[in-house]
Amino acid sequence: MQLNYRASTLNLTIEKMSKIEDFLTAEEEQEIVHAIRMAEKNTSGEIRVHIEKSSKIDVFNRAMEIFHFLKMDNTKEQNGVLIYVAVEDKTFVIYGDKGINDVVGKNFWNDTKDAIQAQFKSGHFKQGLVDGILKAGKALETYFPWHHADTNELPNDISKGK
Repeated sequence: MQLNYRASTLNLTIEKMSKIEDFLTAEEEQEIVHAIRMAEKNTSGEIRVHIEKSSKIDVFNRAMEIFHFLKMDNTKEQNGVLIYVAVEDKTFVIYGDKGINDVVGKNFWNDTKDAIQAQFKSGHFKQGLVDGILKAGKALETYFPWHHADTNELPNDISKGK
């Protein structure tokens, strides 16, 4: 399976966060879940966010592991998009399955990375994730519109690692 991604290392203004739970407030997490629901409302595509303290291996390889662990590679139309964040490593990956990667324009992944990165650089982590989610949702809606027989294949919650 060939997948596209963009990894970005940032000089984030993260002050010595001891727990990943400190990265976002409970209210911000709910706003992100709401953004996922809104982004998936008119598409068969699936979007997930995974946050963890650090990646012990190459960040892209870790995002691939998480993509598989969350069963995002099991979607019917191969149209899952994962936004993976390693807080202490100050990096994130946008990882899209083959179905979405094959149809989006060549600038889509960089544009989405740039939208997230612009907010992250200002310390607006929730807004960066929301912007990336909504951008991915628009592309998914364009190429994978919702049909009456579609079901939500994956949970919309934020998954967290250690």
